[in-house]
Amino acid sequence: MNAITIALPQHDIGIREVAAFSARSAYVLMCFTLCWGIFTATGWIKRLTGHQAIRSGHMILASLTLATGITHAIVFLLLREQSMSIAGLVVPFTGKLRHTLGILGLEIMVAITLATGLRRFVKYRRWLRFHQLAYPAVAMVVVHSWFGAIANGHLAVLWLGGLTAVTPAVTLTALRFTPPRVLIKAGLLSAAPAATPPHVADMDPAEAPNRGVNGKKVQVSVDNQRCRRYGICQAESPELFQLLADGRLRYVRDPDTGSRAGAQAAARSCPMQAIQLQEVRSR
Repeated sequence: MNAITIALPQHDIGIREVAAFSARSAYVLMCFTLCWGIFTATGWIKRLTGHQAIRSGHMILASLTLATGITHAIVFLLLREQSMSIAGLVVPFTGKLRHTLGILGLEIMVAITLATGLRRFVKYRRWLRFHQLAYPAVAMVVVHSWFGAIANGHLAVLWLGGLTAVTPAVTLTALRFTPPRVLIKAGLLSAAPAATPPHVADMDPAEAPNRGVNGKKVQVSVDNQRCRRYGICQAESPELFQLLADGRLRYVRDPDTGSRAGAQAAARSCPMQAIQLQEVRSR
């Protein structure tokens, strides 16, 4: 029996080409956005440029990812043969599993983007937890992309390009959630710098007892001129740093022995290097 080939209209062929191009662009941009977001959160490339430039780059990449991803979804409404409905594009669990994963991933990313404008109206830790849903959202879209490429016979296109884009994203994600002490032992991070604490004018410090180790204790100070209240220190060590609703940073000046690692992680991760640690002798 001879195979029957159905010829698509030229209109649909062009639409599918647009859909494929926008999908591949969104995939690559999404991986770059994830990598740049990790750089923003950790400050690993803060020596190359300012934190504001890193944050702006992350937002630009995120916007381009959403634009290409939404374009990829919308073009399917323009198909003349086998066109999809609006409900089929926005309501998950109504079609194939790969479509459901793509819809969920894209909608979570849109929700995270919208929540960015509400950051000042919610507690930072809640906002951060919601923002971290971007990791499973990216995983959903990656699975959607690979299964879509298999279904459409484009796996060869994604094999090299897809692995090239997703490998650094997966690697950086793994490093992001690796405990700092493990990275320090592996030589991937250096210990937090120690420096003489600068004068802090309008911070609101909270004192805590510290008996120290071997007759020494660690004092924490924050340079108000350099601090931009990004809240990364709170994400690393919430027991020592707290970003208040009015924009002030409350921090523990004399952390106890059990919190030394948290203080070091916060100082190391601060993109502006505003947190300084100094070892002093206990009295």
